Amino acid sequence: MKKIIVTGGLGFIGSNLIDLLLKKNYKVLNIDKITYSSNFYNTKEFSKSRNYKFIKCDIKNKKLRNILFKFKPNCIFNLAAETHVDRSIDNPENFIQSNIVAVYNLLECFKDYSKKNNSKLIHISTDEVYGDVLKGRSAENYPYQPSSPYAASKAASDHLVSSYIRTYNIPAIVTNCSNNYGPKQHPEKLIPKLIYNILNNKPLPIYGKGKNSREWIYVMDHCEALIKIYNKGKIGEFYNIGSNKNFNNLEVCNNLINVSKKITSIGKKVKIIFVKDRPGHDKRYALNSNKIKKKLKWNPKISFNKGIKLTFEWYKDNKSYYKSLSKKDIVKRLGNK
Repeated sequence: MKKIIVTGGLGFIGSNLIDLLLKKNYKVLNIDKITYSSNFYNTKEFSKSRNYKFIKCDIKNKKLRNILFKFKPNCIFNLAAETHVDRSIDNPENFIQSNIVAVYNLLECFKDYSKKNNSKLIHISTDEVYGDVLKGRSAENYPYQPSSPYAASKAASDHLVSSYIRTYNIPAIVTNCSNNYGPKQHPEKLIPKLIYNILNNKPLPIYGKGKNSREWIYVMDHCEALIKIYNKGKIGEFYNIGSNKNFNNLEVCNNLINVSKKITSIGKKVKIIFVKDRPGHDKRYALNSNKIKKKLKWNPKISFNKGIKLTFEWYKDNKSYYKSLSKKDIVKRLGNK
């Protein structure tokens, strides 16, 4: 049985990835330092599985090296990161520490480990490193032009990984994915925030005029792509992962309202309101994912309409998920990713 480490596995994408890995018969160690976005609710379905183990650890901590040599993973999926643009504008330091300094420590530990053990590192990044893509779609060779401290910190981590591949010959791959949505996502982000407000008869806040466009992918499609990249991807390569489907925030919001009306009754206060835009707000992200489709034969399976319905139903059926979070994080935060 192959052994996998997922860092940041109490978070949104990490917990969904662990769920899929366990179903595919991998043994998984979840490493998470436990922050506001970490949630044990996300792992309760498989927390008692004999093939699952959790260790509290910041990947910036030197003891990570001992964990690697003891567990002996065949692969590490690095999802440990600060990910929210608004928070990076408020306080960039956390993003520098988590997304750059911690990745440096992970690379140092993995460099030593991979010399003596057959393993791979999959570093998960974002489409935001490319910055505004007003026309067309950004392929893997598109220049990095990050706009926010968050995007800049992820860009820096990508460059660090790439430099370790080139200089130290470590077996690593970098992935850049579009906006994820689905179950278990923290409601500081756009879609779960809107769903929370719909379920609680609150207005639906949208930045600016709602025209900012994002490419949306259902989280399980992303996770399937990551596992395929682990099994079939070429060391040293970058892979974009996207759905090729863009929607602006207003379209996402209206879609959610229409879906919710078919599933439940919604209150009178559920109306779109426009709020002051965030600083440096990119207008459009759009990925060219032809490489992974052609080279690895991966394609997303879940349409946006189906994915939004599945997502809304999960939050409706898991209202206790919101109770496991700080209310101020739900009510006061806006987000776009």
